[in-house]
Amino acid sequence: MKNSFIQALTLLVLFTVFVCSCNSKKSEEETYKTQLSFKPGEETKILEAFLTIKDSTSILLKEGVYHFENLSMALLKHIAIKGEGKDKTILDFSSQKQGGEGIRITDVKGFIIEGMTIRDSKGDLIKINKSRDIIIRDLNATWKTADSTSGGYAIYPVLCKKVLIENCYAKGSSDAGIYVGQSDSIVVKNCRAEKNVAGCEIENSTNAEVFDNEFYNNTAGFLIFDLPGLSKKGGNVKAYNNNFHDNNFKNFAKAGSFGTAWGVGNAAPGSGVIILATSNIELYNNKIINNNSSAITIASGFAVDENAAKKINNNYFPISKNINIHDNTLKMGNAFPKPVYIHHIGQLLVGIEQKLNAQDAKRKNKRIPLIMYDGISTNILTKGTKVNPDGICIKQNEENIFVNADFLNISTPEKWAPNTDVSAFICK
Repeated sequence: MKNSFIQALTLLVLFTVFVCSCNSKKSEEETYKTQLSFKPGEETKILEAFLTIKDSTSILLKEGVYHFENLSMALLKHIAIKGEGKDKTILDFSSQKQGGEGIRITDVKGFIIEGMTIRDSKGDLIKINKSRDIIIRDLNATWKTADSTSGGYAIYPVLCKKVLIENCYAKGSSDAGIYVGQSDSIVVKNCRAEKNVAGCEIENSTNAEVFDNEFYNNTAGFLIFDLPGLSKKGGNVKAYNNNFHDNNFKNFAKAGSFGTAWGVGNAAPGSGVIILATSNIELYNNKIINNNSSAITIASGFAVDENAAKKINNNYFPISKNINIHDNTLKMGNAFPKPVYIHHIGQLLVGIEQKLNAQDAKRKNKRIPLIMYDGISTNILTKGTKVNPDGICIKQNEENIFVNADFLNISTPEKWAPNTDVSAFICK
């Protein structure tokens, strides 16, 4: 009798879960006034649907390969584009003849794209511009080759508010695989990125959380930047429970960004995390392993542009401030990656390691310390003398943890004196 009761109760629970799940899916679809469905071979109809789409429309792209030059929509509300799975619905943009985007979304409020692969555009794969309430979920965004012929960004929301990027995969971008720029209220979670110049980049954006991701085999794993000349100042970024590992790939940024003052071409091969000219950053509980030039770099705008002070305004300040790094797992391999030796910033990192070991016999052949700070503080602007005026806070247990690289004097060998004294930067 007791067993029969338990079996009946179990069946009732399973049935209830099934019904709730079905009703949830049904109710989600019912929120769209119009539901359209297409299959491969109907590309012309899909293009027409994108041009004539009305508010509150969902588009289902059934399993198969679709070929487009580009797709775009603008000035809409409550739109969904869904496939039947990342390995099932594939949008191929390899026939695109010039730059731009594979998919361009502009000024849309309430936009979802999920359940598909987009691949091989000439320009960016998907750009979402001036939009809000964005969900990018279960999306593969890839190029088959990882070189300067690839588009700049795989997943690219810019000037947006309330952005969720979840369970996505980016590969082959000549700039950043997952890039969020000049946006507010951002979550990037459960994503992977490999063989990009930057795995993920949060640029001039506020209130971002980046967690439970894996960025590996890129030039640099994760970048938090503020750049001058943009419409918004960034800050308030948390990154935790991520795995940033083995980012030692060559830098293959396009000629337009490689070597320029602010281009991602400045990212040295072997960089785990780069924090540049931004503020209020917390980096904790991450695994940052086998990024063999620098586990974490903290730098100012002066590290890449001697005229950074002239660009200060309400949207840009070149000094990194209030940087809190704690309770991460940091490890580095035994040697620099080969691509670092032909990279302009990479060569500086090699020089720092050599200088430290030459000026301190006790170091013998130690690697460059895990955290590299360029040493450029607000003292350069205030003529002050404080050792740590900008709130750099480090709480890590590893040995060989820190170097103040003294970038202000790096071009004057007789004055250049990098040092490994972390005492002023330990969290109080």
